[in-house]
Amino acid sequence: MRTLLMMMIGIFVFTGCGSIQNTNKSAASPQNQMQNQTQSNAIKTQQAGPENAQQVAVHLEQLALSIPQVQHAHCVVLGKTAVVGIDVAGDLPRSRVDNIKYSVAEALRKDPYGVNAIVTADMDLDKRLKNIRQEVMNGRPIAGFSDELGKIIGRIMPQLPKDISPKNSLPPKTDNGNNFLNKNL
Repeated sequence: MRTLLMMMIGIFVFTGCGSIQNTNKSAASPQNQMQNQTQSNAIKTQQAGPENAQQVAVHLEQLALSIPQVQHAHCVVLGKTAVVGIDVAGDLPRSRVDNIKYSVAEALRKDPYGVNAIVTADMDLDKRLKNIRQEVMNGRPIAGFSDELGKIIGRIMPQLPKDISPKNSLPPKTDNGNNFLNKNL
């Protein structure tokens, strides 16, 4: 069930991003496309910034690490959105962690590649981002993303007692006059 849910989420994420890009391209006239491409190439040569998602991720990690008290940073880039996980000392008060997270977000906001970044200081999410990043670097971006997303969803989904069906046990007896409520009434 979780695998199916994760695959559906992954498909929606990847197809949704692709349809937005295709819509923007088809709406522009050929003349506007040529102007946009020329402007885009001029901007790229002026900035000489990262060219692919992995380079952007490294760049954003370095920005996050430039903030004092950030021990580690891990970044995953999906389209124009980046998720940056930071690791800080475990003994810091929550208010200080929030200040550090805000400083990282502020630094990313000033960078053209970090404008749409999401910053988290959650240790578990940072570990998951590290694992996703490693899978991407190993040539398994979709599998790594879906595996880790499944683990994240597994952690946040509640386990309700009524959903548990014990193995090798008899079903509860129906009302035969011997239940707890009838004895106490």
